[in-house]
Amino acid sequence: MSSSFGTLFTISTFGESHGIGVGAVVDGVPAGMSLSEADIQPQLDRRRPGQSDLTTPRQEADQVSILSGVERGLTLGTPIGLLVRNKDQRPGDYGEMSQIPRPSHADYTYQMKYGIRASSGGGRSSARETIARVAAGAIAEKVLREQWGVEIVAWVSSIGDIDAPELDCQGITREQVDATLSRCPDPAAASRMEDLVREVRDAADSIGGVITCVCRNVPAGWGEPVFDRLEAKLAQAMLSLPATKGFEIGSGFAGSRMLGSVHNDPFVQKGARLGTLTNHAGGVLGGISSGEPVLFRVPFKPVATIGKTQQTADFEGNPVELAAKGRHDPCVVPRAVPIVETTAALVLLDLALRQKMRQ
Repeated sequence: MSSSFGTLFTISTFGESHGIGVGAVVDGVPAGMSLSEADIQPQLDRRRPGQSDLTTPRQEADQVSILSGVERGLTLGTPIGLLVRNKDQRPGDYGEMSQIPRPSHADYTYQMKYGIRASSGGGRSSARETIARVAAGAIAEKVLREQWGVEIVAWVSSIGDIDAPELDCQGITREQVDATLSRCPDPAAASRMEDLVREVRDAADSIGGVITCVCRNVPAGWGEPVFDRLEAKLAQAMLSLPATKGFEIGSGFAGSRMLGSVHNDPFVQKGARLGTLTNHAGGVLGGISSGEPVLFRVPFKPVATIGKTQQTADFEGNPVELAAKGRHDPCVVPRAVPIVETTAALVLLDLALRQKMRQ
């Protein structure tokens, strides 16, 4: 189904950008695990709008409520219902755009597919839908951390043409990431990125960027050949996020320019396990985790809805000028960091449970 994801750990999301709320039904959470809203809320807080002058001014607390599947603080093993209510809707901001498909937005394609679409905010195509994934993914993160010691950290590695220097993916922490408004853990690059986003915002425009993510302590053996390879499931999940335009793991596209003698990762003994000296493979061999850190990157395009006047056409094909109203991020990547982390957790936990069935 189009709004569901996973095999053993599954989520189904619901809700529209300017509707009553957004939520998820999560199935496959082990019984007897301690769980409360306090376990989920921190990632939602990192994702919510209105955090700084780099984000949309829409004010939403994004407080999550657990509706089912938990009793006296313990999971029951039954489906967990999650709901975040929308508080600061302004559907009137979209009245002018009801007959004009926004350039590079999903207004046109949703109308062509269904013959109808949400009248404001993009409905399901809005990034607000990711609230449900973040809430569900925060539960997955807790299971991965408690049962396998898996740590997932993402950060902004570029905005526009400003790149952060290559960082030590083994030592980077969420505290370092959150120390800057841009969520780039390199202070010098972060400062330049933030200046660029403000410049773009003041011009009523938008700009894109890249998020890098590392998943540490992933045991060897996760991933299902051939079609459910670990990197294939990560790519599917990441490309299902709004505004994503690519996926690369390990050396990615740069690896195509290297010699095999340079790109190969020689095996070495690392304590009690066999590991690799380098990690151009990004922690995945043959679609299965190798025990090395799983390292990947996701590029996000500039936000489609901008206030700058654009020459376009309405649904009837008539030329029009559009200067979109509403409240939108000039750059989505700082708020997308927790979205990438929790989406990775959804993939890893599902594959972890599939591997556990074999043991």
